[in-house]
Amino acid sequence: MQQYAGHSAHPGRLGQLVRTLARGIGSVAIGASLLVAQQAFASGTEQLKAFVALVHSARGDFVQQEVRAPSKAQQAASDAAQIMPKNTTSSGTFVFARPGKFIWSYEKPYQQVLQADGDKLYVYDKDLNQVTVRALGGALGASPAAILFGSNDLDKNFTLHDAGVKGGIDWLELIPKAKDTQFQSVGIGFKDGNLQAMELHDVFGNVTLLTFSNIQKNPPLPADAFKFTLPKGADVING
Repeated sequence: MQQYAGHSAHPGRLGQLVRTLARGIGSVAIGASLLVAQQAFASGTEQLKAFVALVHSARGDFVQQEVRAPSKAQQAASDAAQIMPKNTTSSGTFVFARPGKFIWSYEKPYQQVLQADGDKLYVYDKDLNQVTVRALGGALGASPAAILFGSNDLDKNFTLHDAGVKGGIDWLELIPKAKDTQFQSVGIGFKDGNLQAMELHDVFGNVTLLTFSNIQKNPPLPADAFKFTLPKGADVING
């Protein structure tokens, strides 16, 4: 398991992670470093299950880092020069209410919003003033987003394994049971019942690293908190 950091999807043009989430409602989306309980848990798996059971909504900040898998030629050159893969980083805020409602807002280096109201997913690119609308459908169920934003069917959609303690953090690994997912595995790290980080490994060898801060668990949210308002003059594309 790699040490967590934060990660970025090239936000300006829907970047790797944004495109993945928009197509399969998969990723990203997404993560949340939350206080789950003020007690000791025996394993990362138990801490995750407590998080899903006790945290119904949350808001906070995130940092996201994307490590792109190099081509064979790039890998050979990197190996020869001992160069690490180039990373991209972004940051922003998020709020969610399970199941299936969230707002994932990139603020740096570009502004972009992914928002789901339980029925549809909206991807708003501020630079282009363009909104892509897709049906949320059942795709959330077997995606990494389901861990934080979905229901309690983790065992239905994932195989869970404890992955040991690294740097004082209890890690577990989730393997999607669905064969058509774009992710090979999801790593999650907890410390003292608090969700610290997520690590998403896709089928192309890319790794998305997420860390979280300034979390509020189960905050009061207005009934229309996740209603998407179309920005003035924005172009709408139905995906």
